[in-house]
Amino acid sequence: MLRHLTIEWGDCDPAGIVYYPRYFAMFDASTAALFAAALGYGKHEMLRRHNIIGIPMVETGARFFVPSRYGDVVAIESRIAFCKRSSFGVAHVLRRPDGAVGIEAHETRVWAAKHPEQEGHIIGIAMPEEVKQKLGAAG
Repeated sequence: MLRHLTIEWGDCDPAGIVYYPRYFAMFDASTAALFAAALGYGKHEMLRRHNIIGIPMVETGARFFVPSRYGDVVAIESRIAFCKRSSFGVAHVLRRPDGAVGIEAHETRVWAAKHPEQEGHIIGIAMPEEVKQKLGAAG
């Protein structure tokens, strides 16, 4: 899935480049957009339909190559890298306006529900095959 966005003033640090945590917020939004595109409904509906509390991140990382600056229109390509029973990976590539790769990032997330026995805890549960199939077709 491909998303274009403009780097805003609030994304940047005093040096005029994107402050690195802002990229992770962009990637989180890209993951939500990937699911919405694949499933045909947004995150709120996904949580309701599948009786989950979310898709929390359990691991992430990135390689930074070229910075982005205020006003740049960047493209973020996101795809499902793998799907296991309850965990899945998302790969993101951010390209700058000239097409250069600015960042390659990855996330590992879990299809999570409330823990049935421990109040306030969550647990990974099996991702429905229908969801895996739709994500596979989108990725």
